[in-house]
Amino acid sequence: MAVYTEVTDEALTAFLALYDIGGLVAFRGIAEGVENSNYALKTSTGDFILTLYEKRVNPEDLPWFLGLMEHLAAQGQSCPLPVRARDGRNLNPLSGKIASITTFLPGIWPRRVLAEHCEPLGAALAKLHLAGQGFAPTRKNGLGPDAWGPLLGKCSGQADQVLAGMGAELTGWLERINAAWPQDLPVGHIHADLFPDNVFFLDGGISGLIDFYFACTDIYAYDVAVCLNAWCFERDFSFNVTKSRALLRGYTAHRVLSAAEGAALPVLAQGAAMRFLLTRLYDWLNTPQGALVTPKDPLDYYRRLRFHLAVEDASAYGI
Repeated sequence: MAVYTEVTDEALTAFLALYDIGGLVAFRGIAEGVENSNYALKTSTGDFILTLYEKRVNPEDLPWFLGLMEHLAAQGQSCPLPVRARDGRNLNPLSGKIASITTFLPGIWPRRVLAEHCEPLGAALAKLHLAGQGFAPTRKNGLGPDAWGPLLGKCSGQADQVLAGMGAELTGWLERINAAWPQDLPVGHIHADLFPDNVFFLDGGISGLIDFYFACTDIYAYDVAVCLNAWCFERDFSFNVTKSRALLRGYTAHRVLSAAEGAALPVLAQGAAMRFLLTRLYDWLNTPQGALVTPKDPLDYYRRLRFHLAVEDASAYGI
């Protein structure tokens, strides 16, 4: 459950008085996500999302995240639009945290990914990349390759508790990935966390992309690799190349991947799998019993990583 900070009716009523969106009608915690406290908020003028930013989010990054969302919305992208208070601010204190209100997007995320979800997902990702090009500020990827070694160092001594020999395996694999990591591919603003639960569908199409709090400035094709990991594996961890082809077809219909980007997909997919394996491993080892959020099994991404390490070239992804 993604509610770490409880909000009283009185505190929320005072908070809403800063905005011109009407009075409180109802609000409830949203039991999805792992980083922040999220509430569905209904006022007399409509539906919104209230987010309280928890300790894993750097407050200094918040203006960049919200600025990118405002830019993307202005470019016609279906993403939450931050609501500004009467004084023009889109961040304000609530219950001891920094909080924002964003517009509500209709739709549901796919609990079971089908091939027909993947082509529109690829198209939406490419459009997001193109729309972000006019947003001048940049943000380094705080969970990019530079972070993987230190993160593994925090886990390696305990990794074998999850799977015998995992610590040594991950150390060797990370050395291999870092040695092959591309340095000259096209870079721009990426989502970096476009899992199925961050993509809403309605009437057969995508109605919105949400949760931009890992967004950053990094390799475009790395964002594609994140999606290959998140959307194209079956429940038995077999890779579904039909889904991959559909995702890449949707993406390249709007932004063509260069030959170098295509050739780099295997190592980018390895890196994307390593990133999520390590953050899940860290949470698995460090989340206390009784916590409101259940940590995700790192072995899911261990299995994905093993697949990508065995890939010989990008033809395995349908290129």
